[in-house]
Amino acid sequence: MNFLYDIYNVFRLRDVVDILIIAIITYNCLKLIKGTRAEQLAKGILVILVCTKLSEWFQLYTLNWLLGKLMAWGMVAVLIVFQPELRRGLEFLGRTSSIRTNSTDISDTPTIVTEICDAVASLSRQKIGALIVLERQTGLSEFVETGTEINGYVSSGLLINIFIPNTPLHDGAVIIEGNRILAAACFLPLSDSENISKELGTRHRAGIGITERSDCLSIMVSEETGSISTAEKGVISRYLDISTLESILSEIYKPVIENSDSIFGKWGFFNEKDEDKKQ
Repeated sequence: MNFLYDIYNVFRLRDVVDILIIAIITYNCLKLIKGTRAEQLAKGILVILVCTKLSEWFQLYTLNWLLGKLMAWGMVAVLIVFQPELRRGLEFLGRTSSIRTNSTDISDTPTIVTEICDAVASLSRQKIGALIVLERQTGLSEFVETGTEINGYVSSGLLINIFIPNTPLHDGAVIIEGNRILAAACFLPLSDSENISKELGTRHRAGIGITERSDCLSIMVSEETGSISTAEKGVISRYLDISTLESILSEIYKPVIENSDSIFGKWGFFNEKDEDKKQ
């Protein structure tokens, strides 16, 4: 009986939960910085931590003091350098996975998907470059302000005309919130990921970059090949057909008031979703 009691003290349930939480947090922190410049900086910080501990063990007092001061002042620098990753992490904690339903009429959902797909199909056939961003929970007002306000209902004709070459609004991104085109010719941040193919140009890097900073979905049409790509959470999917794009849009535009993942799903381990709540 005492043996079982000793085992219970060593392997308490709350300790297992504690370790699991730390593992989940560490795993997702690594996911946030993977493929970015912050990944190399994190490795440098790890080396400094190891050297600090070694200098303490081998009683190298001067080196230990110097590294200790470096770590103390370096925390301020870390907050500045890791600002994009910290922002992404905080936004990740505070958002859900569905498009804002307060601006989307549920009855318009099939029409919106059809209009976007028709526009993308036409632009792809004509090999006209395009970049369309669908806003979700994270607001994109700071990027909307860099473009020209449209504030019109989503339609294939309007989207096609925006991207016609040599027109005032063709260069830049279109940002859509719900069933409305907020703005065109918007400037987006470029991705600094080292894992992006060298053959991808500025349009694709911008489409990936905006998804690294928010939970939006971006759609890119290549000007050279007419190929269709989407990007989400910093990951690009290339050479899509219209039916695949329609499936993606139907999924994110489905009539859900609140479609929050479980806490484990948000951390990337499970993807269980609550049942759709109809209006």
